[in-house]
Amino acid sequence: MLRYTDYDIVFREIPDETTLAVNLAGCPNRCPGCHSPQLQEPIGEPLTEEVVERLLARYGAAVTCFCLMGGDAEPHEAARLALFARRLRPALRTGWYSGRAALPEGFDPTGVFDYVKLGPYIAARGPLDDPATNQRLWRIRPDGQREDLTPRFWRKRG
Repeated sequence: MLRYTDYDIVFREIPDETTLAVNLAGCPNRCPGCHSPQLQEPIGEPLTEEVVERLLARYGAAVTCFCLMGGDAEPHEAARLALFARRLRPALRTGWYSGRAALPEGFDPTGVFDYVKLGPYIAARGPLDDPATNQRLWRIRPDGQREDLTPRFWRKRG
């Protein structure tokens, strides 16, 4: 079961989207320099269909994307909740920020997630807005092809 600590409406996590970002707890990755180390702990409340429904009822008209933020979330449970959110709002796009280096064996995000972020945080390589980053944000197209959106985060250097 996924647990969440909080949520927010954000504009930078997914390009061109107004995103309802739900922070998941219990990340096992323990990336040195993690910007949200509190999410490593098994804290928060269960993230259920009822919670997703309540959040979308409250914020749904304001958002274009529902994104689960949290390291190594249980992929099949994350997928189940993303599909539930999409059933409630068919035009809603979905995302999953994972700290995994790659998708789990046999896990296909096609038709479930429109966006998937992969790569553990490595302090020496920086976050998504650093061109040296190892992390990648992928747009998952309906045919399963991936488009790397990471360069859209890179800040201009002077």
